[in-house]
Amino acid sequence: MKEREIFDITIIGGGPTGLFASFYGGMRKMKVKILDSLPQLGGQLSELYPDKFIYDIGGFTKILAKDLVDNLVVQANYGDPAICLEETVANVERDGEVFVIETDKGLHYTKSILLTAGVGAFQPRKLGIDGSEQFEGKTLHYGVKDLTLFHDKKVVVLGGGDSAVDWAMMLENVAEHVTLSHRRDKMTAHEANIDVLMQSKVEIKKPYGVKELVGENGQVRELVLIDKEGNEERLEVDHVIVNYGNITSLGPIKEWGLEMEKNSVVVNSKMETSIEGIYAAGDIATYEGKVKLIAVGFGEAPTAINNAKAYLDPKSKIQPLHSTSVFK
Repeated sequence: MKEREIFDITIIGGGPTGLFASFYGGMRKMKVKILDSLPQLGGQLSELYPDKFIYDIGGFTKILAKDLVDNLVVQANYGDPAICLEETVANVERDGEVFVIETDKGLHYTKSILLTAGVGAFQPRKLGIDGSEQFEGKTLHYGVKDLTLFHDKKVVVLGGGDSAVDWAMMLENVAEHVTLSHRRDKMTAHEANIDVLMQSKVEIKKPYGVKELVGENGQVRELVLIDKEGNEERLEVDHVIVNYGNITSLGPIKEWGLEMEKNSVVVNSKMETSIEGIYAAGDIATYEGKVKLIAVGFGEAPTAINNAKAYLDPKSKIQPLHSTSVFK
C-alpha cells in the first residue's frame, strides 16, 4: 500500500495570492501543495481578462494580467511545490494532526491549510436579454482573452465599474470605435479611472439599459439601448463586451464550520480562521477595514505563511529573514 504523502501546507486557490504564498512557503522551507479547480494557474486574471492591464501593483505603473501571472508562476515554483489543477475541493476533515482534503479526484493530506480561493467559483453575470444566447462566444463576450479580435471593429462595452472602464480604455486604440454604456447615471469605477475615461475618445452612453441585440448567425449588427423614459437608440456594432460582474459561490467551504461573514472567511491579524491550522488570505478573507485588492493579498500571504510556519514549528521565528538575505 502506497504511503500517503503529507504536506506542510496546502494552498487552496492558485490565483495571485496563492501563488505568492507558495513562494513564501518555499522561502520558509515548507513542503507546499497548490490545489485549484481551473485548468491553469492565475485565477480570474487568467480565466477572464489575461489581456487587461493591472494598475494597482506596487512597482508597476501597469502590467498585463497574463504577464503578472507568468511572473508569479515562476516565483511560486521556488521550493518546488506540488501543483494539482482541475481539482474541486469538496470537504476537509481533521485526522489527528493532519487535515484530509477530499476533492473530486482523490484525497490530499496536509498539516495546515491556506485558503486563497478568492471569491470562490465564479461565472460572469449574463446580459439576460431574450435571444442573446445565440451571440455568446462569438460576438457577445463576458471576458476578453485576445485584443486582436476587436481590431478595427465597432465595440460596445456594457458596465460602469473599473473592469468596464479598463476594457474601454484598452480598446480605445485597437477598435475602430468604442462606446461605453452604463445602466445608471453614476459609475462605480475609481474616480481616477473615470477622469481618464472622460479625456479619451470613448463615447459614453448613460443611463441606458439594453433592450435588444439584432443580428444573425452569431454576428451582432445592432445594439438597441433604452433610457428611463422609454426612448430607444440603435448603435451599429460588431462586438459587445458585458462587464456586469460575477456570480460567485464558495460552495462546500461554507460547510466546513469556519466563521463566515457574508461570503467571506473571518480571520484575525495572523490570518488565522476559527479552525486551528486553517488560514485564509486574499479576497476570501475578511476582517474590519478589509480592502479587496491584489496588493492587499500580497501582504496577507506572507503573514499567513509565517504564522503557519510557527504553528507547525513553535521554535521557528514568525519574522523570517528578508529575501535580500536569502538570495545573496
